[in-house]
Amino acid sequence: MLIGQIMTPEVIVASPNDTLRAAAKTMLEHDLGILPICDNGELIGMLSDRDITIRAVARGLSLDDTRISQLLGTEARYMFEDQTVEDAARCMKQFQVRRLPVLNHEHHLVGIVSLADLALTDQHAATEALAGISEPA
Repeated sequence: MLIGQIMTPEVIVASPNDTLRAAAKTMLEHDLGILPICDNGELIGMLSDRDITIRAVARGLSLDDTRISQLLGTEARYMFEDQTVEDAARCMKQFQVRRLPVLNHEHHLVGIVSLADLALTDQHAATEALAGISEPA
């Protein structure tokens, strides 16, 4: 089965120019733990609630003055919509993540796939992914 068939197509995103407070409010309003960051429709990174609390708040960064772009680190991991569920499980395991943005071949964000999506579709693939995600980094 292809990721495009199981992903969530409606994705809330933020801009790299948004403040951390704006991102946190968006996460709160939509009950999100991770927020894709897009610039002109192109995925440039992912911001997690942990990034805000550990990397920003613990360092004393201002939520009102710090832009998301100042906190983004490594390149976002992603999948293409025509890759398989097994591909997603391998990627989640390898990078120890529970959610992956899904892109089309023009590199535009078209959805997000989660470990829960895998579990509903292919329990074996989800179990394999979870085993890798749960290993200490």
